[in-house]
Amino acid sequence: MTPSPPPVPAAPIPTEAELARRILALPGVTQVWADAASGAPRASWGERFFFVGPDRRRPFATIVAHDTPGFDEDSRLDRPDVHRLNVELGRAEFQRRFGYPPARFPDHRAGIDFTRQDEVLPHPVYGLHGWACVLRPGGGLLPEVDRLLAHAHARAVDRHRRAGGRPGPDGGGNLSAPGR
Repeated sequence: MTPSPPPVPAAPIPTEAELARRILALPGVTQVWADAASGAPRASWGERFFFVGPDRRRPFATIVAHDTPGFDEDSRLDRPDVHRLNVELGRAEFQRRFGYPPARFPDHRAGIDFTRQDEVLPHPVYGLHGWACVLRPGGGLLPEVDRLLAHAHARAVDRHRRAGGRPGPDGGGNLSAPGR
């Protein structure tokens, strides 16, 4: 009998900071860390929002690690070591990924376990708007996470360019600059 090979160790689960570094490595990305100084509501403190361009109109990705009582509790993010990456896919990619358009998300919502980890799922609140999420994405899922982030980033770059690439208050707006 031939001995079976040893099991392949699971790839480590990236921390919130490691996920943030992956996103910030994309060109022209800025991060807002919600806190009192940023003017964000207390319910969002500690969340990270990622934008293309300095105008910060609409994030293309976020990282959260706590529930918002009465609004976003289905992922049970208040468990130890659980964080969620949220990514804006848009209608076409959402439908390709899940087999139905975002407008049909409410029809499928009841059959989704939003607490599942290391799996791309519709976002429990913003799935209707074409957002997906992953709780604690593991190393094996990172290539797909990177693909989804690149897709969301490209959409954000296009949106920024269509808006005229208007600079923010600091005069920035160069999308070829490395992520800050």
